[in-house]
Amino acid sequence: MANQILVASELRGAWGGENYSVIATHTSTLMAIFTSRDAALNRVFLRALAGVVPPEALIQGDTAMRPFETDGLTAKRELPGAVVLADSTDMVQRVLRLCKAHRVPVVARGAGTGLSGGARPLREGVLLSTSRMSRIIDLDANNRSARVQPGVTNLAVSEAARPYGLYYAPDPSSQLACSIGGNLAENAGGVHCLKYGLTVHNVTGLTFVTIDGEVIELGGARLESPGYDLLALLHGSEGMLGVIVEARLRLLPMPEHKCVLLAGFPAVGAAARAVSRIIASGVIPAGLEMMDKLAIHAAEDFSGAGYPLDAEAILLVELDGVREEVTEVGRSVKQLLVAEGATRLTTATEADAMQRLWQGRKAAFPAMGKLAPDYYCMDGTIPRGQLEQVLTRIQALSQQYGLEVANVFHAGDGNLHPLILYDAAREHDLEKAEALGGEILEACIKAGGTVTGEHGVGVEKLDQMCTQFSESEIAQFHALKKAFDPFGLLNPGKAVPTLARCAELGGMHVHGGRLPHPELDRL
Repeated sequence: MANQILVASELRGAWGGENYSVIATHTSTLMAIFTSRDAALNRVFLRALAGVVPPEALIQGDTAMRPFETDGLTAKRELPGAVVLADSTDMVQRVLRLCKAHRVPVVARGAGTGLSGGARPLREGVLLSTSRMSRIIDLDANNRSARVQPGVTNLAVSEAARPYGLYYAPDPSSQLACSIGGNLAENAGGVHCLKYGLTVHNVTGLTFVTIDGEVIELGGARLESPGYDLLALLHGSEGMLGVIVEARLRLLPMPEHKCVLLAGFPAVGAAARAVSRIIASGVIPAGLEMMDKLAIHAAEDFSGAGYPLDAEAILLVELDGVREEVTEVGRSVKQLLVAEGATRLTTATEADAMQRLWQGRKAAFPAMGKLAPDYYCMDGTIPRGQLEQVLTRIQALSQQYGLEVANVFHAGDGNLHPLILYDAAREHDLEKAEALGGEILEACIKAGGTVTGEHGVGVEKLDQMCTQFSESEIAQFHALKKAFDPFGLLNPGKAVPTLARCAELGGMHVHGGRLPHPELDRL
């Protein structure tokens, strides 16, 4: 034990004096110490951690750490070993260097609004929160860009840009709370991603810290850079390759004119066909959202948005641009909607009226609380032409499992968000909800789609990744992870399943009774 305390003491001095050779000297000792899960030995690491971060940035104790045990996927909970509230890039570097030396896992966390368990902590690891890194460093109106720290909320960027006639296009429903770092980690989208793209299409540069504590800058104020597109690679990487500490965002000018069309349909299939007709006509709406009857009633009861309660499905279509264009395109879209059977059309052009129509859509998720104690939100994406077939399949699965499903989704780009209603207090309800969700994702894959459009894989969709990707593809994912994080310390167990897991599920062929690339299963 004396040697262990000595190691911790020397580590504190090493980081204080930037003398990293001390770490190398004790690498073998540290690995021997921290392969054990003994509580006393864990205290040695915590003492070392306390030496590299100030007291107010370190949270310990089960009660104090309880708020960090899960993200938006509340069914998946685990307390971290410790929480660090980083307020600078320098602190992030110190923590990552220490964790690498001790071989301690690190899970980066933003606002905790993720819906796939990507920020769920590990008992044997450190939860590294970037929520205190919440400054807008610079807003360059002339070049339509903003430099921000990862803890800045999505909505705060648009609010800061508004006086200059600019805004930040990605707008997830959680934009009031979700942070830019989390948007980058999951490659978030939102209502307006159909026309203006996902987060990856609206970021020109970012800075991240590797597990070695090195700071790497990708892209910048310019739109393109030579070499491999590592900037795109970090989007959607779910904290598995590095910890993002800064981003440069692309800002857009506010449209001159907008209008929102609300169309009610007597059948879900008719609304789905209208979506395909609109896109096929060459019109790309700023937003094109769909809700089924269950979601309509919940949202209307919750927000009073003015939705037609006799409709089986509604479409919300937002058009923007110069006034003449919006007027002309709006007339064309209305004709398409009527041709597909729309029985009610509402047009909103005033800001208050448009906001009211969108308010119901934005409030659809919390509105589910009026229907059931809990809901499980899925995130599959399919080709638009498969909307009717997949929605029919979801309805059949809902009846099979005896759980209601409300559908609220980005219809324009085929990003489905089925909300499975259940009661966690009722025996087996959670298990049924998870099984139903898995079958919905399998249906998306079968239709030519994917298991996620913007929420990420996290821990929720690992099994379905085995269906979507082949053995060689998953091996490449692991090889890429290993290049950035050789010891597998950054958010381990998330996003990419092991080859062994896929083999156990029967979704992967095992050659000669042995798994290929066995070394990758240790990551």
